[in-house]
Amino acid sequence: MSKALDKIRAGNDGLVCPKVGSWAETKYRLVSLYAELFATGMKKKWKKRVYIDLYSGAGYSQIQGTSIVLKGSPILALTVKDPFDKYIFCEEDTELLAALQTRAKRIVPNADVSYVAGNCHAKIDEICALIPKALPGDNVLSLCFVDPFDFGIKFETLHKLSAFFIDFLVLLAIGMDANRNYDHYVDGNSTKIDEALGNTEWRERWRRSGARRREFRSFLAVEFARSMESLRYLPQELHQMKQVRSDEKNLPLYHLALFSRSQTAYRFWEDVRKYATDQPSLFEE
Repeated sequence: MSKALDKIRAGNDGLVCPKVGSWAETKYRLVSLYAELFATGMKKKWKKRVYIDLYSGAGYSQIQGTSIVLKGSPILALTVKDPFDKYIFCEEDTELLAALQTRAKRIVPNADVSYVAGNCHAKIDEICALIPKALPGDNVLSLCFVDPFDFGIKFETLHKLSAFFIDFLVLLAIGMDANRNYDHYVDGNSTKIDEALGNTEWRERWRRSGARRREFRSFLAVEFARSMESLRYLPQELHQMKQVRSDEKNLPLYHLALFSRSQTAYRFWEDVRKYATDQPSLFEE
């Protein structure tokens, strides 16, 4: 097995292990690569580096129909070469959170980890309170991974976090969700996308665009990037995001997008997109 695959695969430890699609391997490879570059690249520039995971899960997951077990984003972040100084993991499912705590304690027993039980949107004030306060000569930079099951992000949550020096790696799970619920979203009966984008004007922009229904996914990804610009994040175009498709029918599932106020972060992200295939380059000493 290559170093890149070895980095994200694990053995079955008997704890709860949710099933995921095979495309999750691509997602975790991207997250692992970026967390590694971020943690090492920012080590000498910031006094404290914080990793935040809003949808932490159990720490491990298993690819449906196989025996392959994948390390989730919290475990990948805990095991980077230059560990973060602080970790904040939020998970609504108490069984998954308990499994994550057990795994994290076993794998990295001395890591500084805070666990938040509950919905990340309801618990956002608690999460913010756990981020170390920046002081003169003691600056703090955070990386927040946002990995919801569907397009259920609430922009207000990211708005609150953006008060800190923080970069976001966001999974825009708009593929199947946008396709199945298109009419419900566009006709205004659902406020889900309004809450994800932080505005209601997107409907009029969609109507004026004259785009076809199949382009709705890309439209929402671009709209989300524009919303992030309102929080003083640098512009992100669609081609700068990583689109992940299903293995079976090659259907678009989601976009993985980085949002930062620093061009350095985007140089890291470009490296990740370049080496996201099964190559060991970024893991070599």
